[in-house]
Amino acid sequence: MHKFAPEQSNAKEKPERRAEVVKLIPVEDLKRKVEEQHSVAAEAPSELQGKLTCRSAYIMDAKTGKVLYDRSADRPGQPASTIKVITGLIAVESLNGNEMVRASAYAANMPASKIYLKQGESYQANDLINAVLLASANDASVALAEKVAGSEDAFARLMTKKAESLGAQNTICKSANGLTRPGQQTTARDLATVFNRAMRNPEFAERMSTTQVRTSDGKVLRSHNKALWTLDGAVGGKTGYTVAAGKTYVGKFQRDGQAIIVALLGSASMWNDIATLVEHGFAKQEMAARHYEDSVGGVRVSLVNGKDMAQRHAHYVMLTEQKKKDAL
Repeated sequence: MHKFAPEQSNAKEKPERRAEVVKLIPVEDLKRKVEEQHSVAAEAPSELQGKLTCRSAYIMDAKTGKVLYDRSADRPGQPASTIKVITGLIAVESLNGNEMVRASAYAANMPASKIYLKQGESYQANDLINAVLLASANDASVALAEKVAGSEDAFARLMTKKAESLGAQNTICKSANGLTRPGQQTTARDLATVFNRAMRNPEFAERMSTTQVRTSDGKVLRSHNKALWTLDGAVGGKTGYTVAAGKTYVGKFQRDGQAIIVALLGSASMWNDIATLVEHGFAKQEMAARHYEDSVGGVRVSLVNGKDMAQRHAHYVMLTEQKKKDAL
């Protein structure tokens, strides 16, 4: 909620205090003004022209789902390891952390990045999930996929359905780890949408916020998301890279009660792009909030939820009834 400066009094006016009349704004008008606020925030992508190296980017208000920035956000591309967000979420929802997961020869032979699982040995699901989400382990991703669905192909179909259920409309998964496959794709908008929903899962969000963790057998897994210790407000994110995808990223940031999701595909200078998008996103939120305050014509109303509206209406009714009594 925004703080408003006290009303300035006029020394020439009568000294007695009068009951303040609160102007009630119809709910539909408030909804319309909120929509206008966000449409202003979604400016043409040319505003950051020359400041980004990525092919596509998207900034979302994490609380409302509204767009704050859109640069070819629906352009499909290979996701690389950002798709492990879906792998990790399904594993969190499907497996008990203490369950044992056997590594097949196929899983153990995945290329790096990996934690070098040994064929035939079993590992705690908890350790493998952390390996996927923090250390971006390709072998752990496939081992979890085979545990949950029986095969990587079956798990990839499950991933596509999961993405769709979370609101993604243009995501097709062909692997559990994001390694390049024909027909596999996502978009910056889909990544942001999926990650925003995934972060509502407390266990998933806690893992995403971890910079490093020790496995049950003593290995240290370190997060690839250096935004956690270099960018103000970072609370979780996933990196990715393949030659076909370029550098990819999706992450959540919070500052002063505001929250945004940043996603990008095909970046050449990823961390610089992320920093630029994060600052731009929070600046747009602040601009939108100020625009909203101005748009209601000076009435002391901020973005309110249903409970706030009910309280304001009750106060309005009380003042109206009191005026009626005073007139009798």
